[in-house]
Amino acid sequence: MMNNIDGKGRETLEQIARRVMVERGFQPDFSTEAINQLAKIQEVHDATGGATKDLRNLLWASIDNDDSLDLDQLTVGEALPDNAVRIRVAVADVDMLVKRDTAIDEHAYQNTTSIYTAGKTFPMLPEKLSTDLTSLNFQEDRPAIVIDMVINDSGELKSRDIYLATVRNHAKLAYGSVGAWLEGTGPVSDAITAVPSLADNLRMQDRVAQKLKTKRHEHGALDLQTLEARPVFEEDVIKDLHVEAKNRATELIEDFMIAANDVTACFLSDKQVPSLRRVVRTPKRWDRIVEIAAQNNYQLPAEPDSKALELFLIKQKAANPITFPDLSLSIIKLLGSGEYIVELPNEPAPGHFGLAVQDYTHSTAPNRRFPDLITERILKATLVGSPLPYSQDELRELAAHCTQKEDDAKKVERLVAKSAAAMLLSSRIGDQFDAICTGAADKGTWVRIFNPPVEGRLLYGFQGIDVGNRLKVKLIHIDVEQGFIDFKKA
Repeated sequence: MMNNIDGKGRETLEQIARRVMVERGFQPDFSTEAINQLAKIQEVHDATGGATKDLRNLLWASIDNDDSLDLDQLTVGEALPDNAVRIRVAVADVDMLVKRDTAIDEHAYQNTTSIYTAGKTFPMLPEKLSTDLTSLNFQEDRPAIVIDMVINDSGELKSRDIYLATVRNHAKLAYGSVGAWLEGTGPVSDAITAVPSLADNLRMQDRVAQKLKTKRHEHGALDLQTLEARPVFEEDVIKDLHVEAKNRATELIEDFMIAANDVTACFLSDKQVPSLRRVVRTPKRWDRIVEIAAQNNYQLPAEPDSKALELFLIKQKAANPITFPDLSLSIIKLLGSGEYIVELPNEPAPGHFGLAVQDYTHSTAPNRRFPDLITERILKATLVGSPLPYSQDELRELAAHCTQKEDDAKKVERLVAKSAAAMLLSSRIGDQFDAICTGAADKGTWVRIFNPPVEGRLLYGFQGIDVGNRLKVKLIHIDVEQGFIDFKKA
């Protein structure tokens, strides 16, 4: 057990991440065969990728985290008559350089996702690809798959299309600065003003995204808000946890990606093509969600109902905005995790409970997620009339594999995040904190303290405590190596 922390830096966290990844069956490093394959890839050999459209002149821009280099998507808007807007989403054509059954593809299959830890990011694809040749980088011509959507003034999808094209990123933008500008709390960035008419285009995109969001919530999409804390380092020593909140820029990208994934799923269904779907089935613990609502003087129906749950969430967010993230976290835990399944022609998928969409697939992040690369390959084959790259049996195996590896990746990320939090709390053994219960099962009871926002296990005094309960806890033990943060009820 480790109670006194000598090293508090990224190196320690990276070592922990590598150990846990190996324990979970991940490959932290690329094989010699993958590195040799990478050395032979010098450039995008055909910038059109067989494209039928040259769309480089459109006002494409990327919006992502400040430090993101693996750019999967670009967006652009176009005003149409009757207040309709054409929204185009360009997705990087990763398949052009990452072919199936190669060494790099094998690594991507094994890990299935980029793993983002406090110590290091372990990319699904080599950085020469994911942050360069297959990334939609600033001022670079790139092949892409374009999802083309016409949205009317009410936020309804009126038409859709998908095609191959060449695109060019005219502005690399960040969520924080774009969100502050759209919300009126910050100035317009130089990256926006440097491109004529881009500011107006982004405001148009923002208006459409808000309409799409409103329409989804009318259909029962859940308005959930959690606290995503990232470690803050000074000279490789962790000093704080910074909470990243949603803003209008993150919502813009989120709503466009949901719409694009929906369109992709519908397109493949229309073509009678089997595909991977991402689903969240009906909540595993709806009874406890009903109890939490009752504790807040709100009655939910006995059977799962996303619209009713959304109305409850809206009311609680308005009444208690400060504690709403804690309620959201409780609901998320009780909804259960998502999974990948195969949708076959004429056999509709269950849909996505939390998003209130029937047709949903992962298709917009092929640099970071293997299911998106699978979907991209199926989509490209369908567009050009080639044989499908995967059989139904292969898709079923891939769906199960990707579901398991995504769950494992989240566990790796959570453990390293807890190790980072344990470092931060190493000098606070014996301190008391306000907390909320985030998990209660036979294997243990979990709580999250509010300041700093850290989750740990309640070892003593957990009797009668359930998800959503608030309590005071005392920190009694930490173990950085194992990511243990242990409390007892105060």
